[in-house]
Amino acid sequence: MRRRLINSTLAVVLVVIAVFGVSLVIVETRTITSSAQDRIESEALRLVGIVEANVLEKKPIDPVALGEQLDAGHHARITVPGQSAVQVGAPIPESVIRGTARGEQGEVVVVEESRSTVTREVGRTLAVVGAVALLAVVAAVLLAVRQANRLASPLTDLAETAERLGSGDPRPRHKRYGVPELDRVADVLDSSAERIGRMLTAERRLAADASHQLRTPLTALSMRLEEITVTDDLATVREEATIALTQVERLTDVVQRLLTNSRDPRTGSAVPFDLDEVVKQQVEEWRPAYRSAGRAIVRSGRTGVRAVGTPGAVSQVLATLVENALMHGGGTVALRTRVIGNQAVLEVTDEGPGVPPDLGNRIFERAISGRNSTGIGLAVARDLAEADGGRLELLQAQPPVFALFLSRTAPERAVREAMVR
Repeated sequence: MRRRLINSTLAVVLVVIAVFGVSLVIVETRTITSSAQDRIESEALRLVGIVEANVLEKKPIDPVALGEQLDAGHHARITVPGQSAVQVGAPIPESVIRGTARGEQGEVVVVEESRSTVTREVGRTLAVVGAVALLAVVAAVLLAVRQANRLASPLTDLAETAERLGSGDPRPRHKRYGVPELDRVADVLDSSAERIGRMLTAERRLAADASHQLRTPLTALSMRLEEITVTDDLATVREEATIALTQVERLTDVVQRLLTNSRDPRTGSAVPFDLDEVVKQQVEEWRPAYRSAGRAIVRSGRTGVRAVGTPGAVSQVLATLVENALMHGGGTVALRTRVIGNQAVLEVTDEGPGVPPDLGNRIFERAISGRNSTGIGLAVARDLAEADGGRLELLQAQPPVFALFLSRTAPERAVREAMVR
């Protein structure tokens, strides 16, 4: 591109020089020639006046006196009727410019000047025009190089930015070049980089959330399948198979929920449901794991509570809290249900050391963990709770008390959907 810009600029300058330079040379040549001709004719008129005065006074033509009136390098031939021609100055053997003047008494004066004088003046003019043209070419080349660098360097930079985007580096550069068109391209690339960065972040977040949230249900499902493989009791097989199918449905709900939240975290499918059923399901599902760890999981509090939310999402939030209590807590884990106004509150507490004082509510931030875990579970649990209008809070750090607040009043959208059904 640099070469094309330089070549095109140089071509334009050369065309301009050729058109105007040739015209200028032609005009100057004609002007110099015309000026020389006028000068010779003026000199001839001056000499014929002197000759005419001598003739009237009947004086002889003095070549020496006339030679003093003649410009150096010129030659004059004076013809007077009845007298022989008089030569003034050295004859010029080459091509000449000739001027002729006639007096009233028939005198004729012819003045000649070598054409080489005009040629030298034209040559000097050509040299000046050539020097100006060369200077113009040099200036044009320098300007073309500067403009080429000004345009080509940003284009190269933008190409590198696009290549970085294609290679998976979505960081915007926020670099501008002072050229509106190039700055517009840079704006578009930066906007694209930000969108790609958000998309990659969402994809990584979805992958991390999915791997974390599916880990526990898959482990439980594997345990159920192992129970089926080692037993010969048909009733036990049916019971375990039924539980496994229920867990598969929960896995499907978890995946659907994660996908929904990854597209729009505000999109919920809240409906009235029996909170006792969710608590009972989680207690039964986690009791074998707690028994294996030599610990207990119990439930207490108010029964018959109906809350508004997505049962699958509430199950995931509760499973996250129970799993954290199993992994990081100690002693008996208690699930207590209570009602505060128009809200249903589900508390999960254990007898462990609790949340470090320096963390507090930061425990819900991603990558924040007090026990060298992934720091994802509680963040996802809070997102799931907030998606249906609830909230997850740490009421007490030591011993830990996590509380899930759910509305007991169906939102207007849920009421309309229930009426449609």
